[in-house]
Amino acid sequence: MKEKIKTVIARHEELGNILADPDVMNDHNKLKVTAQEHSQLAPVVLKGQQYLVILQHIADDQEIIDGDDAELKEMAQEEILELKDKKIDLEEELKIMLIPKDPNDDKNTIVEIRAGTGGDEAALFAADLFRLYTRFAERNNWKREIMQMNDTGIGGYKEIIFSVIGKGAYGLMKYESGVHRVQRVPKTEAGGRVHTSAATVAILPEAEEAEIEINEGDLKIDTFRASGAGGQHVNKTESAIRITHLPTGLVVSCQDEKSQHQNRLLGMKVLRSRLLAQEQDRLAHERASARKSMVSTGDRSAKIRTYNFPQGRITDHRINYTAYNLESVMDGDIAELIEQLKLADQQEQLAGD
Repeated sequence: MKEKIKTVIARHEELGNILADPDVMNDHNKLKVTAQEHSQLAPVVLKGQQYLVILQHIADDQEIIDGDDAELKEMAQEEILELKDKKIDLEEELKIMLIPKDPNDDKNTIVEIRAGTGGDEAALFAADLFRLYTRFAERNNWKREIMQMNDTGIGGYKEIIFSVIGKGAYGLMKYESGVHRVQRVPKTEAGGRVHTSAATVAILPEAEEAEIEINEGDLKIDTFRASGAGGQHVNKTESAIRITHLPTGLVVSCQDEKSQHQNRLLGMKVLRSRLLAQEQDRLAHERASARKSMVSTGDRSAKIRTYNFPQGRITDHRINYTAYNLESVMDGDIAELIEQLKLADQQEQLAGD
């Protein structure tokens, strides 16, 4: 631990020197990346310096205990017990702080919700999840923008894609990827029987252009008339865009904006994020043999959570977490649940070290 802390402090000092370099100050991209790393290391450095001071005090007290002064020995022995307790506490905090940070955590995120098994009820549940994440974004003062939606006409969504814009959005929401299952009496059910339906959620970090380079020659772009509500403009203008990425077969459609240009920009944003997520999934599967992730964000086909309305119960199957606050959860109060998932992820990473 001592050597790790010294390495972090040295890196922090090195980054400080780099930031003072006039050439770096004139390079916007390098300045941004360097300043971000410098800022992220600052709390670790502060805690690490406290840890090193305690280690030095323990060493000093040990010298006194090894000496001949009986009175000083007694005082040093009392102090060293307190210092060792503080040392253990600091080590536990530093272990968490030294876990490698996901470089995507501070990014905006793109959320894709799709109705699964269950017909109209699944689509209504997809709409409920959309509202849940909208309220969660509002609680965090994040901005939300709809990018694509396919509604059912009765208040549900077959598919809805939207971005959440705000610092740390992906880092908090990434644990939501997977299959969400609902158990309740559907509004469409006359007999009052409980049905089970599902919706899938994919949480993607928003990719910047510099991260994912897309060759224009690899794209097939089609235009078509937008469908659904939207008035005369939608009916008369081929403003909708369908982008096919030929090397991977990924297809993105966007029709919610009034111009082809706007739809193309949004479509490219979704495509870049899907390509980034695809690459991350590949790397995650490569690492899986070394450490199987309990709180996986890579396998989006895994059932992660059940929402049981008759009992007011929510269960996250990854960490065996059950709570009876379903109403508040559906209103976007998922901070406690996400914190439990984050802690479980940290503990797993520590166990794998």
